[in-house]
Order: sequence, then structure tokens, then C-alpha cells
Amino acid sequence: MIAIDTLVNFFLISCLLGLAPGPDNIYVLSQSALRGKTAGFAITSGLCTGLLGHTLAVALGLAALLATSPKAFLLLKIIGAGYLLWLAWQAFRTQTVVNGTHETDQLTLPQLYRRGILMNISNPKVSIFFLAFLPQFIQPQNGFAVAQTALLGIVFICATLLVFGSIAIIAGLLQDVFHNYPKVQLTLQRTAGALFAALALKLLITN
Repeated sequence: MIAIDTLVNFFLISCLLGLAPGPDNIYVLSQSALRGKTAGFAITSGLCTGLLGHTLAVALGLAALLATSPKAFLLLKIIGAGYLLWLAWQAFRTQTVVNGTHETDQLTLPQLYRRGILMNISNPKVSIFFLAFLPQFIQPQNGFAVAQTALLGIVFICATLLVFGSIAIIAGLLQDVFHNYPKVQLTLQRTAGALFAALALKLLITN
């Protein structure tokens, strides 16, 4: 079993990584501010479900296959970038909020949950990151490597829940403010859309 101090260090590093700007926390931030903290929690739950898939991929060696197969990696990068561009388009086409819902984009909590899953699972860089990050905390003398990988993945998901959940709560407090300022709503949506487009481009052009 992994030592407690190692798990604590891993958890703290994971929390810091969760604060780094990226498509996941940007989406949680923007949607929580516009739709409320419940929407943010739904997206966060979906993102964490996606992380379960990446943890499984690392444990089973699928991430290693992606790292050594340029064609497979390129295909998944295209899929991930395409999804980010679709989210950018959705952000640009969405109008202001009326009575708590968007005029042209009314999404249920299950739909937001599924968006979170797709956003996370369609990004192959998460699996590659896990492949590079998790083994640093795995030690052969601590037992079965797959079990250690699963444990680290769960700890990382807990850190993500804490960080993204906090973002959802803080941003959700601003919902009433944004509700009274349609121009601010549109600015936030357009900013999020521009960031998604930029992140899609970055995903495509980086190795």
C-alpha cells in the first residue's frame, strides 16, 4: 500500500494542477456563473467520471498504446479538438439568461453531466498525463501496480472534486449578479468560447 505521506503529497499536487487554467475548470467556472452551482456540480461529476476512464486506461496500458501510436493519438486529438470547437460554437451562439435558463441553450443536469464526461474522455492528453504523472508515485515494493494506479486515480478524482466543486460554489454565487447584467453574461460566454477555441488549437498543434 502507498504510504500516507506520499498520498498526501500526491493529493496536494493534484489540487494545484486542478487550479491550472484548462478547458475543464474554465467550463465549470463559466457554466456555474451562468447556470448556478448545481450545474457546476453536474459538470464536475461528469469530468470526474471521465477521469475514471483515464485511470482505467493507464492501469490497463491503453495510455501507453496511445503514446506509442501516432495515428491513434492524432485521431483522438482531432476528436477532442472538435469537441472543444463545438463547445466554443455553443458558447458564441448562446444568448442571455431568462428566468435562470438560456434563451437558445436549455440544458438539463444529465446533459451537463454527459458534456463533462465527453469533454474529459475525448482529451487524450489526460491519459498521457496520467501515464507520466501517476508512475512517479508507484513503488514496486508497495504491491500490485494496477491497484496503486487505481488508488492514485481515486485520490486525483477527490482532489478534482474539491477544487472544481469550490470553483462551482464560488462562481455560482455570481449567478444572480450576472442575471441582472446581460452584457456581462455575453462577455463571459464569448470569453469562454474564445478560450475553448484557443485550447482546441493548442491541442492540435502540440505533441
